[in-house]
Amino acid sequence: MGNSSDVIIKVDDVCKVFKGKDNQVEALKNISLEIKRGDIFGIIGMSGAGKSTLVRCLNFLERPTSGTVYVDGKDLSSLSDSALRKERLGIAMIFQHFNLLMQRNVIGNVMFPMEIAGVNKRKAKDKAMQLLREVGLEDKALNYPAQLSGGQQQRVAIARALANDPKILLCDEATSALDPTTTKSILALLKEINQKHGITIVIITHSMSVVEEICNKVAIIDGGNLAETGSVENVFSNPQSVAAKKLVFPEGQSSQVASMSSKKCVRIVFSQNSSFEPVVANMVLEFKTPVNILLADTRDIGGIAKGQMILQLPDDKEMADSMIEFLKTRQLEVEVLENYVG
Repeated sequence: MGNSSDVIIKVDDVCKVFKGKDNQVEALKNISLEIKRGDIFGIIGMSGAGKSTLVRCLNFLERPTSGTVYVDGKDLSSLSDSALRKERLGIAMIFQHFNLLMQRNVIGNVMFPMEIAGVNKRKAKDKAMQLLREVGLEDKALNYPAQLSGGQQQRVAIARALANDPKILLCDEATSALDPTTTKSILALLKEINQKHGITIVIITHSMSVVEEICNKVAIIDGGNLAETGSVENVFSNPQSVAAKKLVFPEGQSSQVASMSSKKCVRIVFSQNSSFEPVVANMVLEFKTPVNILLADTRDIGGIAKGQMILQLPDDKEMADSMIEFLKTRQLEVEVLENYVG
């Protein structure tokens, strides 16, 4: 598991119940997970799954009903209000709608957290310019948020989040209001910040492609429960839970696969070494028997080509077993999906 000092955030059996007049909603149920220092950790789930409540529990903006969160070994539930405020200086946040101060110009927005922390104005201004340079917006220092595009506003929000040298950056759906190209450039910027400053980044999203683009670890939240957690590569290559399978298989395709569940289906995952060989064509030639491709999907995870296919094999058991053996000799991960339900 590695040294416990490697763990920067530890979520310990967190439950969160919201009480209404007539009912109560269990938003989080016994969530436990660990986030290592320097990770880019994705928390993914459908809307209403509880992921935004979870991110607000990470800095105790939302107090868990039971359980607690440790940041750098400190139990947040044991801190006084003033100690908690001090701890939060090291945990910055960026949001879907940027949350900039519209009446302040760009440099004023970036200086704002430093002013609150009592940093000397000259020093704050110099640092704000340096951060704007880092996010590629030094030429917009005197503009107001209303004069900027969504992507530029999010860059200002990132610069502002870095103002007090946080050790953790929480991103709550930070790219969901942006178009795909802008999303890509913001994710690239976050990756750069993670590498340059060693900041641990937690990304809350409903988009699998965001997780694939920059995260190294992922937790899948489903109906307030932690459905699955692990490295992005493992969860993508071999999803265990129904929630993970729904996210990994594009919509509609899992039910298409499920309808074939009475037949013998296999899922093959290509790795860097195997994706360039026409494996399926070679297999069909070898066995002189066609197979049905139910799903073919390739993605780029961390710069490495990854792909998966779901094949429906012949009904003849001996033939199907021989084909599975053939696939296994080709450096492929092979998962038999006879009872697969999407």
